[in-house]
Amino acid sequence: MFTGIVEELGEVTAVEELGDASRFRLRGPLVTDGAKHGDSIAVNGVCLTVVDTADGEFTADVMAETLKRSSLGALRPGSRVNLERPMAVGGRLGGHIVQGHVDGTGTVVAREPSENWEMVTVSLPPELSRYVVEKGSITVDGVSLTVVDAAPGHFTISLIPTTLALTTLGVKQPGDPVNLEVDVIAKYVERLLGAQAPNAKENVK
Repeated sequence: MFTGIVEELGEVTAVEELGDASRFRLRGPLVTDGAKHGDSIAVNGVCLTVVDTADGEFTADVMAETLKRSSLGALRPGSRVNLERPMAVGGRLGGHIVQGHVDGTGTVVAREPSENWEMVTVSLPPELSRYVVEKGSITVDGVSLTVVDAAPGHFTISLIPTTLALTTLGVKQPGDPVNLEVDVIAKYVERLLGAQAPNAKENVK
C-alpha cells in the first residue's frame, strides 16, 4: 500500500521493448536505497516489482495490460517520474490509501497559475466520474490530491508550490496524459450497496 506522498522525482534511463511487455530502467537513489528483488515501487502511481538494482537505479517489467491501462507506455529515456516506496507498517498515512492500481488515464486540460498555487483541470473517463467528489481524494500520477471541483468528464485540483516543485505535475502541460486512481473506499461502498440491493427489494415484498 502507498500513501500518494511522492518521495523522489526520478528519471527513466532506458526502455527495452519485449514484444508484449517492456522493461524499464529508472534512476531513483532514494527509493532504491535498501531495495531488493521483489520489492514494490510506485512509478507515476503504478505499483511495479523491482527486478534488480544497481548504482541508484532499478529495473521493472511492465506487462501489456499495464501499458494499456496506464500512461507508462508513453515514457521514454529522459522522462521524469514520481517514485514512492510502500508505506512501512506503523508508518504515517500522510496522503490517503493508494493501491498503485491505476483505474484509468486522464489528460491535463488546462492550467491556471496564481501567485502561490496553481489550479489544474484534468479530464476523467466517464466510468470513473461517479467515484470523484468535491473535497474527496484522488491519485494523479501517484500524487495524493484533494478534488476542488468535480463535474462529469473532468475535475480540478489545486497544486501548492511543493507539489509543483517535487513532482511531475509541475511540468505537465495541456494534452499530457496522467494516471488516475480513485478512492478504493468508494468502489467498495458501491459494490456492497449493489450486493444489498436485491435483498432490499425482497424485504419490501
